[in-house]
Parts: sequence; structure tokens; C-alpha cells
Amino acid sequence: MDNITISKMTILDLEAIKEYLFSDFDDFWSINTLKSELQNPNSEYIVAKINNNIVGFAGIWKAVDDVHITNIVTAKKYRRQKIGSTLLSNLIKMAKAKENITSITLEVNSTNIPAQNLYKKFGFKNVGIRKKYYNNKYDAIIMTLKMRDIPRSMRNTSNAEVCPSNLIKTYLEL
Repeated sequence: MDNITISKMTILDLEAIKEYLFSDFDDFWSINTLKSELQNPNSEYIVAKINNNIVGFAGIWKAVDDVHITNIVTAKKYRRQKIGSTLLSNLIKMAKAKENITSITLEVNSTNIPAQNLYKKFGFKNVGIRKKYYNNKYDAIIMTLKMRDIPRSMRNTSNAEVCPSNLIKTYLEL
């Protein structure tokens, strides 16, 4: 795997992916929705790049004492190459850098077994179900990671790769 660069998502990043957002990344959210998210003071988004090409993105919302992961999306041809793990690791570290956060929550499609396994690997636990959450057809599994349960490998906050929003870090995936 080549070097993965993680940085804050910008409007320029959205412009770079808008032509192939649905074909390469699935139809999770539209460009307009993502643009609104970038303007929301309670949300933060990051992108993963290889050779300056966007191969994934992810976002969070801060709500009182919880950080909610809104999405983690990897380009179809880059899946199963640890990009999702790299994005999730950074989101967790971003959450750890915020004050008074006790948990991280997300929803995952009940049919998306690879994503569920990724979240479990990071210590997320199933806490509920939202019936017909996706397209009024598929259930969402609600998963939560309590900050006290963060895996040992991520407990050292001095190594936070991305936090606050304008830092950039390069990763070499093994």
C-alpha cells in the first residue's frame, strides 16, 4: 500500500470528487449534503489521499458528550486496503481530543458485515437497532464505543495524527 495522507476535507476536495462520487464511492450522500456538512460548525470531515487522489473520506458531529460518526467511505477500488481503518482511527483520535466526550456512536447497515467487523475490531458494541433506517428497507445497527473502552493501542493522545482540523499526517499501511 502506498502512503496515505489524511487531511481536513475542504470544498476543493468536494469539487475534486463530485464527478465520480456516486460511481466510485456509492450513493451515501450528495455533494450538496457534504457541502452543508463542511459548513456546519459541529461537524468535521477528513479525506484520505494516495498520490494526491482522494480514496476515502469520513466525518463526525459533536453533540454534547457524544461524537457521532456520520460516515466512513472508501472508494470501491481501494476497499479492503485498511483505508477505512485509517479513517476510523483518526476519527477516534479526533473525538479523544475534544473535551467532555464520553462516547462515540454510529449507525451501520445491517447488511454491511465488513463495516460491522471493522467497528467491532475497534471496540464498538451493538447497542440498538433502527428499523428500516436505510432507504426505508434495511435496518441500522447502532454501535457505541465508550471512551474508557478505547483499545490500548489508541490510548496515547500525544500521538493523535489528525486533530485539530488543519494538521496533516502521512501513513504507511503495512
